[in-house]
Amino acid sequence: MSATFQDWSRNCATTIERVLGDHLPSREVIPNRLHDAMRYSTLGGGKRVRAMLVQAAGTLTHAPQTRLNVVAAAVEMIHAYSLIHDDLPCMDDDVLRRGRPTCHIEFDEATALLAGDALQALAFEIVSANTLSENPADQLALISLFARACGSRGMAGGQAIDLDSVGKTLTLAELEFMHIQKTGALIHASVMMGALCGTADTATRAHLDRYGKCIGLAFQVVDDILDCESNTEQLGKTAGKDKDANKPTYVSLMGLAPAKQFADELLRDALDAVSTLRDDAQRLRELAHFIVDRTH
Repeated sequence: MSATFQDWSRNCATTIERVLGDHLPSREVIPNRLHDAMRYSTLGGGKRVRAMLVQAAGTLTHAPQTRLNVVAAAVEMIHAYSLIHDDLPCMDDDVLRRGRPTCHIEFDEATALLAGDALQALAFEIVSANTLSENPADQLALISLFARACGSRGMAGGQAIDLDSVGKTLTLAELEFMHIQKTGALIHASVMMGALCGTADTATRAHLDRYGKCIGLAFQVVDDILDCESNTEQLGKTAGKDKDANKPTYVSLMGLAPAKQFADELLRDALDAVSTLRDDAQRLRELAHFIVDRTH
């Protein structure tokens, strides 16, 4: 594995930007404003962690690059849709995302709502319109996993619990359940969908399943830490918003130092999950460190 993680991640980001640009409707296509909002919210920013997880897991299972590009684009569309809707006044009511005005501020609330809806539909259109596995059962499993991660037992359900939890004190178990759905489900799905584009035995899939669950939860724990420790310029979104909104977080329930310790424990668990896999899992290990050690 000759390329450094920095070079590899930069190449992944460049590739997914190109693939997303190809799949997203042009601003010149009617309805122009809607397509402009979709492109505004999806292109030109973000860490692309989910896309990189697709690529890393797919590399391990020897998946063709063309398949991984489609899946990576789909998960990034879903992520962008979730951010658009999260930022709406009826949700988290935020004005800054990825260092620039949120979609409803740049456009308007109705356009933002429709842009999110359209991105979700487009994500499922491209995963159903392309051959992503030689085994039809695996392709169906991939689409089913994707749908569950997005729905009421995944991201949407986690957001519903989050909104209902404002001003309340949750137990750690309740907080973990919420974040496994809200943040962890799509991250876990990114790993497993990438793997399903290739060939993996049952044992390998089990290792990746555990890795995806650990790193999905770790991502949210670190988000809670950064919301407390970082600033708006570094984050590209409003810092301290969870505390100001009286939302339960790992920092508010555990304290800052224990939350950091928990993130490190989840990192160790994720690394342990792929410790028996061959050197092709190196990118997954590097991504685990990147997720936990990041500063934004």
